[in-house]
Amino acid sequence: MGTNAIDIHQLGKQYTLGLSRRGYGTLREAIVEVARKPLRRNGNGPKGDVLWALRDLSVAIQPGEVVGLIGHNGAGKSTLLKILSRITEPSTGYADVTGRVGSLLEVGTGFHPELTGRENIFLNGSILGMRKAEIRARFDEIVEFAEIERFLDTPVKRYSSGMSVRLAFAVAAHLEPEILLVDEVLAVGDASFQRKSLGKMNEVAQEGRTVVFVSHNLAIIQALCTRGILLERGKAIADAPVNGAIDAYLRTLERSASEDLEEREDRDSRAWDQTRIKRVSIRNAGGGHPDVVVGGAPARIEVALTELLPMLECRITIVDSVGQPVTTLDSEFTSPADERDPELGTTIACELSSLPLLPGRYRLDIVIKGRRQIQDGLQAAAFFDVEPGIIGERPMPTSGLEGDVALDHVWRLPD
Repeated sequence: MGTNAIDIHQLGKQYTLGLSRRGYGTLREAIVEVARKPLRRNGNGPKGDVLWALRDLSVAIQPGEVVGLIGHNGAGKSTLLKILSRITEPSTGYADVTGRVGSLLEVGTGFHPELTGRENIFLNGSILGMRKAEIRARFDEIVEFAEIERFLDTPVKRYSSGMSVRLAFAVAAHLEPEILLVDEVLAVGDASFQRKSLGKMNEVAQEGRTVVFVSHNLAIIQALCTRGILLERGKAIADAPVNGAIDAYLRTLERSASEDLEEREDRDSRAWDQTRIKRVSIRNAGGGHPDVVVGGAPARIEVALTELLPMLECRITIVDSVGQPVTTLDSEFTSPADERDPELGTTIACELSSLPLLPGRYRLDIVIKGRRQIQDGLQAAAFFDVEPGIIGERPMPTSGLEGDVALDHVWRLPD
């Protein structure tokens, strides 16, 4: 397949939904399942809805390329990484990977929960095809990076999710893979570890190794990657230098926000879906045009739902034009000023005494909880524009400033 690190040709992955299947718990069940397959091909037997997570995907990635996979929830990004990692098999086509692969796709990927951190380092290294001497040579570096010295001889099942992520990333990045595959799982770690991990990925990339990275944080994609592949419903709809791919993704987000929110398919995959986001709007508290607000002025965000549930909570993340979160408003962190108002019906309202954003375009990502479970979640549920306003008594400039937030401040200058 030439000199490509990754060759993907007409790749497809199909899942069948809605069937109650017991799996292959016994040899007898496996034999019965095999016997049923020809009947199903002839149109007999139970049928379920078919979901193509990937379809007719063809991509070539050169050695040393740093590629960002971007797209909505459900676009097929994680499925593609699982196929490249040989965790799951494709339904059609093929994906050839040339070189040693290090993967970090889920918390604790490849770890045995009963083994200690020390034992899992050697286990993962062996899976990557490394000799024991090679693993020993990098062992101290891995432990130091993961910051788990005290828990090295503790079974991994007792690790927190943050500890598991730190160790999994340290193993994947330090055992010299020729190809590093990383999913959004780094978001589990704290801010300092995320910075350290991104620095390590950049170091891996500078050494000429191949990196395929999935993240919804476009600023990180922009900083780390040279090329972006935009997936939508399992197909690559853009494959370009990273800035071009990000621009294409932002255009798809804008289109999604203008659709019927109830019908959107790119919802949070963890959601229970007993209530759905129906409408999202933001405007200045005193009225005015919806989805246009004045910086520094009071504002009100409304999220209308299809059903009212017990223990309803809402998390709103304001995201800037390059996908960088600006702030999160979360009703679970309560204030004495919060109210439960029966007159709102199925609408949640968040009131801000001042929205101190610099002029520009922003979006709202929404997560809804009810009955202590995530019920729905949408990225880019709404977009809005901020016009120049006043912070304190200081007018905002219309352009020329960097960042997203305007702070009330006072200067003391020499006379």
